[in-house]
Amino acid sequence: MKLRSGPRSIVAGAMVVAVLASACGASTKPSASSDTPATSTAPGSSGAATGPKVEVTFWQHQFEDYQQAWFKKEVAAFNAAHPAIEVKYTVVPADAWDAKIKAAQAAGKAPDILTTNYGGIKPGIVNGQFAKLDGLIKPEAFADIADNVKGFVSAKDGGYYAYPMLVEPSTVLYYRKDLFTAAGLDPAKPPTTWDELISDARALTKGGVYGMNIAQTAPDLGWSSWGLQYNAAGHLPIADDWSAPKATDPAYKKLLQLYQTLYTQKLMPPEATFPYADVSFYGQGKVAMTAGGSWEIGQLSADFKQTLANTAVAAFPSVDGDATKPTATLGGWTLTVDAKSKVQQQAADFVSWLLAGDPAIMTDFFKTAGYSKYSPRASVAAALAADPDASSNPYLAIVSKDVLPFAKAEPAYPFDVSLAFSTAIEKAMKGSDIDAALGEADKAIADVIAKQKLAGTAP
Repeated sequence: MKLRSGPRSIVAGAMVVAVLASACGASTKPSASSDTPATSTAPGSSGAATGPKVEVTFWQHQFEDYQQAWFKKEVAAFNAAHPAIEVKYTVVPADAWDAKIKAAQAAGKAPDILTTNYGGIKPGIVNGQFAKLDGLIKPEAFADIADNVKGFVSAKDGGYYAYPMLVEPSTVLYYRKDLFTAAGLDPAKPPTTWDELISDARALTKGGVYGMNIAQTAPDLGWSSWGLQYNAAGHLPIADDWSAPKATDPAYKKLLQLYQTLYTQKLMPPEATFPYADVSFYGQGKVAMTAGGSWEIGQLSADFKQTLANTAVAAFPSVDGDATKPTATLGGWTLTVDAKSKVQQQAADFVSWLLAGDPAIMTDFFKTAGYSKYSPRASVAAALAADPDASSNPYLAIVSKDVLPFAKAEPAYPFDVSLAFSTAIEKAMKGSDIDAALGEADKAIADVIAKQKLAGTAP
């Protein structure tokens, strides 16, 4: 899930910096001795071990299995290199994340460090949830961030409240080349319109294999359809200043019809066995095409190598075939330090070491991710640029050329707005009247605007 900037400005820098970074290989992880000595002074270090270790709690949102393994390895490396600090690492299941965080914050026991998506940073700053990192992390670390990403981790006061780890587009089309051939379709010509997508899905639905897979529950649809909402109507279902709903725009009918046709004509699985962010339906061979984020390249590489060998990647089809219209939003993840943490410096030391330190640490991450994610740091781009392994990756090249340049930023408004619209998509998908569903969404968004006093508050 997810950047906040002008829709095209994100990509301008991402193509030069972020995309290049993930498009090139990785170098060997540095030894513990290559890190800043524990005796250096703040910002960026908490001093040598002169007494009991300072405990820093770090909660990570559960992602792909390889990410948990990578974080665990790096936490161990940090702890070994910093005798004065002990980072306590906890993975929190995605479906329990919100409840667990809210409960911890209410009890005054919030973790010192959190993984935070881009969509949560601006609201978190407004609510005073995050510590200002200026003064805790060296200035050159912030200078290393791509200009188009800096605005997503900073506030109007110019201060930084998060450090970015990666960016990634939310929607890419994956399809089986062998099944295309068997169905009489040309694997070199993936669908480019929604009508073609439906037609190909019909041809591919046979032998116990569904032609298409896409998000189908309101929570998943809430964020995975943002790019397609832009594609259908050129805007999201709320006014730019958040003063009024715009869910009844007739252009959205085509979007809801797409989902309804795929579901009611049984061209997609009837139940969401796996969430949108999990490519297992496709990896297991149960569907011939699937929509998914760029991160799913990494999951296929790690868990479904045989399927990956027969996989091609393309930009998700546009409503009318215009490839310059957005079909994805560009999001990602950061690390933040809790504003009420009593060990902010030590927490910031870990963030700095992991995300803003030796580029070899993060190049190792992008290699581990199968080059399915993209770095916002110029130094990481430079470290990766000469590696032929990533530059020869065909999936990354297509995502970089055909998806990222046209991706939109994720919206900053409360997720309640997204959930109101995605509930309409889910209802229509399962056969409800499309006009009625959009009307209900419009009223629900108006209610959110009124109750949360959103009018005029758009950042």
